[in-house]
Amino acid sequence: MQTDTPTQAIAGINNTTISNYFQALNSDFDATAALFAPDGVMYAPFESGLVGRDAIALYLQQEALGLLAEPHQGIIESQENDLVQIRVSGKVQMPLFGVNVSWLFVLNSQQQIVSVTVKLLASPQELLNLRR
Repeated sequence: MQTDTPTQAIAGINNTTISNYFQALNSDFDATAALFAPDGVMYAPFESGLVGRDAIALYLQQEALGLLAEPHQGIIESQENDLVQIRVSGKVQMPLFGVNVSWLFVLNSQQQIVSVTVKLLASPQELLNLRR
């Protein structure tokens, strides 16, 4: 996978790491995890923080098979202490359902993902129906 050119257009975002995250998330969970800092954290729905590339890759392999992430738009929210915060909204399509989602990324100065918080944008009842 190329890492020097954004691969997926997201309105409002021109960041290679974010573009590559969504491309990898739809095709290669190990490549997705490799975009994180070594101690990076993924806050997935219904999960406490998953710390480290191995834990993130394992989680995605177990929970995200068949996932198709469709980011639509984003905004760079802040830049402090060599960290960049980026919010992206879109949709995730799974084999049995689709749901609107927001992702909140924090990137370090090396453009590695320090953390991503994934939130399902659905009603409480819809969320209960999704939980296993």
